[in-house]
Amino acid sequence: MKAWRLEGLGGALRLLDIPKPEPKPGGVVVRVEASTLMSYLKAYVEGRLPAYRAPDGAFTPGGNGVGTVEAVGSGVWSLKPGQRVVLSSLFTSAEPTPNPAQFLIGITAFDEASRRAQAEWPDGTLAEYACLPASSVTPIDPALDHVPATQLATASRFAIPYGGLVRGRLAAGETLIVTGATGAYGSAAVLLAVAMGAGRVVAAGRNRERLERLATVAGSAVVAVPLTGERDADAARLRQAADGGAEMAFDMVGGARDPNATLAALGALRRNGRLVLMGSMSVDLPLPYMQLMLNGLEIIGNFMHGPSAYATVLALVKAGRLDLAAIAPRTYPLASLPEAMDTAASAGNLEAVVIAP
Repeated sequence: MKAWRLEGLGGALRLLDIPKPEPKPGGVVVRVEASTLMSYLKAYVEGRLPAYRAPDGAFTPGGNGVGTVEAVGSGVWSLKPGQRVVLSSLFTSAEPTPNPAQFLIGITAFDEASRRAQAEWPDGTLAEYACLPASSVTPIDPALDHVPATQLATASRFAIPYGGLVRGRLAAGETLIVTGATGAYGSAAVLLAVAMGAGRVVAAGRNRERLERLATVAGSAVVAVPLTGERDADAARLRQAADGGAEMAFDMVGGARDPNATLAALGALRRNGRLVLMGSMSVDLPLPYMQLMLNGLEIIGNFMHGPSAYATVLALVKAGRLDLAAIAPRTYPLASLPEAMDTAASAGNLEAVVIAP
């Protein structure tokens, strides 16, 4: 088969002919039909993200995607050859320990336990075939067979914020504020929250044009609020848009250089409200102790999602509540990965760059 091989972060990236993988115990071999690219894949490949810990030696990068099961290893009983599946980069060990090993396949590990797990499953999806743990593969309902693989691959855009919305206990009818709504995952969070039954979603960000486009796509339940960077003024505008305050805020700001948007959302919560943190920030988040205590506010950090995320997202698609077509795939062949990485770095919030081997 053909596969992209990266000789360590910052090393050579080459498209090579290598042996097709054999199924491992507890794993499946999947013929990859589509693989979504991270916006930061080029920086990752070039070694400009020092916090990431790639597998030792050459490996195939790439995370989420769609494919068809080719073969299964021992200890796999439900998945069968011929099944169409979505592929998740997230692996979490099933060991009943307080801190099970967790890493992102084809991307990064986090600690020594996850490094050992990564050594067992080093390769991602930027290849014609991938061998993945069965726990990272979710069957696709045959009712969705008509949906192209390149469109189904955009389910990963929704599965990630789904984890945070569930962790924050978003309930039907509640008002939600999403900061970072002009980013890829923030926009998906807005669309998904509507599909999950939120009564009102306040989409907040600094790009007015992107916000307005998102609100048009998402429908009447969404109110767009451009942020100015002035914390108190933004909090007042968010509170007004939330009709006096929101039950929940969801922070998806990526690479924030100041905490103002996050604190504005915190300031727009109703009493006993929840703030979920799923973005990233290069500075510390100063918390107002008395505000938190007097109002009973809750702050929740969340990473990724649980094992049922993809199944639930696909169930929302099947039920007609979530339209994957809101995210437009821009498709490239496997050999055009370098060009696709450039496109991914500048893609819009309602676009996804997809490699189709």
